[in-house]
Amino acid sequence: MEAELLFNLCNRFVLPAWLLLIVAPRWSWTQKIISHAWIPVLLGVAYLYAMTNAYPFPEGAGFSSLPAVMNAFTVPWLVVAGWIHYLAFDLFVGAWIARDSIRQSISHVLVIPCLVFTFLLGPVGLLLYLLVKAGIKRKLSTQEI
Repeated sequence: MEAELLFNLCNRFVLPAWLLLIVAPRWSWTQKIISHAWIPVLLGVAYLYAMTNAYPFPEGAGFSSLPAVMNAFTVPWLVVAGWIHYLAFDLFVGAWIARDSIRQSISHVLVIPCLVFTFLLGPVGLLLYLLVKAGIKRKLSTQEI
């Protein structure tokens, strides 16, 4: 399998889960899909495959400095591995946001932008969700006084 094919397969693989999180987070099938980490696990297998195909790494490649990371990312398989890393962890965080928002009874209308930002910009979506959650808790605590 070529690096670009794995990249495309992994991109398409996560889209249905993201759509379910955004459109139908309370649906029983969505809950079954997101309550188990099987999608990130499968992405982990793809990650391992990409890392194995990238070996041996170029001289000077690594994660200890910016130049070492830039050198590593000259190898297509390492770029694909890095991208799969993002896909797996962003989806894991998105699933957590969806589950937590249901537990906290946060309106899904407020959660949708958080999920979209998590899908597109990872940590920004998580930050937005935590701010929404804190704002709702603060509003509720001031109303009780």
